[in-house]
Amino acid sequence: MSATTQTKPLHLRLPATSANLGPGFDALGLAMSLYLTIVATPAEDFLIDATGRDANLCSNIEDNLILTTYMDVLANAGILASRLHLKLHNEIPLGMGCGSSAAALLAGILLANHFGSLNWTDQQILEEACHREGHPDNVAACLLGGMTASAVIEDSVVTATWGKNLNWNLLLAVPVTSLSTKKARALLPEHYSREDAVANIQSTALLVAAFAQNRPELLRAGMRDRIHQPYRSKACLLLPLLLPLMDRPEESSILGVALSGAGPSVLLITANPAPPSVDDVIRQAAGDSSLEIIYTAISTGVLQA
Repeated sequence: MSATTQTKPLHLRLPATSANLGPGFDALGLAMSLYLTIVATPAEDFLIDATGRDANLCSNIEDNLILTTYMDVLANAGILASRLHLKLHNEIPLGMGCGSSAAALLAGILLANHFGSLNWTDQQILEEACHREGHPDNVAACLLGGMTASAVIEDSVVTATWGKNLNWNLLLAVPVTSLSTKKARALLPEHYSREDAVANIQSTALLVAAFAQNRPELLRAGMRDRIHQPYRSKACLLLPLLLPLMDRPEESSILGVALSGAGPSVLLITANPAPPSVDDVIRQAAGDSSLEIIYTAISTGVLQA
């Protein structure tokens, strides 16, 4: 059957996310106030008008993750998808470990839920997104906002969210070259020592406490990782250059440094307000005076109307 005659436009705003935060490999995601914004209306044919970052890529109709997800979700429900006109504005770096695919995938599911009148709950939307993404950390943080812990237990996604109102500065150092998640995962070992596993459990506990209790002084200990960042540094060369900033007393405004997602971008958390010199400090440590640095903050998650 065809989708119902839902003609009301759908407005979406989906945040970027930084997953695997420090020691929180496949468990923690942080929503950031960089957005994929979409206004969708029924149309005679599929059309995307894109502005913002990577607008040419975002405007492609073929193999567009938003539209392929939208149509596939409805096809699985036995509904022929109505055609849509998307007005899209993108602020999320693509292929840079900032959750661009999670935002696009969630957008497709939310479009299907609206224009197909599926009436799914947030939990159903989250589980569909997790099934398609393969892991919950990015999609959970994108949907729910703040710092979100997530796990798949007996085919159900379990989440906890906090820290939405923390007034912390987030900075993204974005290199020129992207890195695929598949390539980044291939760098990881099959086994870890008990010592490394215990160290990461301890750090993760402190990182959760830092966000839950607004204790930025815990970030230095809480963002130390021995599970994925040491191995991904081989491909994400920016991380080993910026990670030492966290331990320099003269750079006390930099509270935490971590790979963003699978890389290659690096997320830095700074005191608020960030000192005017922090850009120069980051670029000097990276040895790249033209390095792109994006200022952002913690997001409250998806907005739809």
